Formats: sequence, structure tokens, C-alpha cells
Amino acid sequence: MDARSENEPTATKNRTTVERKSDRELVVTRTFDGPARIVFEAWTRPELFRRWWVPKSFGLTLLSCDMDVRVGGRYRLAFRHPAGGPEPMEFFGTYREVTPPSRLVWTNEEGGESGQVTTVTFEKRGGKTLLVMHDLYPSKEALDDAIASGSTGGIGETFEQLDEIIVTLGASVERS
Repeated sequence: MDARSENEPTATKNRTTVERKSDRELVVTRTFDGPARIVFEAWTRPELFRRWWVPKSFGLTLLSCDMDVRVGGRYRLAFRHPAGGPEPMEFFGTYREVTPPSRLVWTNEEGGESGQVTTVTFEKRGGKTLLVMHDLYPSKEALDDAIASGSTGGIGETFEQLDEIIVTLGASVERS
């Protein structure tokens, strides 16, 4: 008999790994229970992206989510924290590569002209998707600062939220 109570959480099936690969590189990996096409859509359709990108435990409100997902297109995300000031925090950049449903590359320009470059790949694995997110920072100090500020700390929770969206999307595709 299982010693856990019914309300006790169980270990998640899909684990998010975060690894510093070099002085300037951070790589996040996770397998999602859905086809690459659906996972890619969750990253590229604003109405889906806004449902999972912000870690709920951070207390942030996503005020706006503008995404023109095409090569040369721009994105802008504006957040507000309950303890924050009157001005929202903004994250923005430019899409460098858009290859449905296998690859996205964008710049992160809010830190000045030399922000990190993010590459996300979506690899088909049967009915699942191996997602690898690779952040290349302009310097060791920039990555150190990102880790110290906690801005890299919510990715596991964020990807759990994405898992929930993918299950919902997958179920709706199966019904249609």
C-alpha cells in the first residue's frame, strides 16, 4: 500500500534540466508529452504563450504579449510585480530564425544591444517532443547576473505550466 496521502503531489514525469555549459551558455532541456507541432504553437501563438510563460509563484502579471513570429519580426512582453513600481518590466527582441515546427531563435534586447540570444529546438520523439532551450549570453558576467537575480529560476515551473497547456491542446486535437 502506498504511504502517501491522496493529496500529496507525485513526482512529475517530465523533468526540466538546467545546465551551465560554459561561462556564457545556459541550456534547459525537457521532454513534453505532445507532438512538436503543438509545442511549437504554444511558443509562437500569443494567446497560448501568455497562458504559460509567467511562473505563477512569482506573482507577476503579464500586461501585454505582442509577438510577430517571423524572421525580422519583433516581440515585446510587459510584466508587473505586485511590489513593483508604476513602470512595468519589459522584455523585447527580434526573431532571427523561425522554422516551424523545429526551431526558433530570438534576441533579448532589453539589456542593451548585446543581450543574450535564445535558440529553442523542438525534436520529434515519437508522439513526444524533446525541447532544448539554449541561451548564449554576451559575457560571463551577464550570465552570472541572470543566475544571481533569479531570472533563470522559474523555468521548471514555467515548463510545468506549458505541460498543462500541451495536454489540453493535445486532448482538443484528438477530439476533433
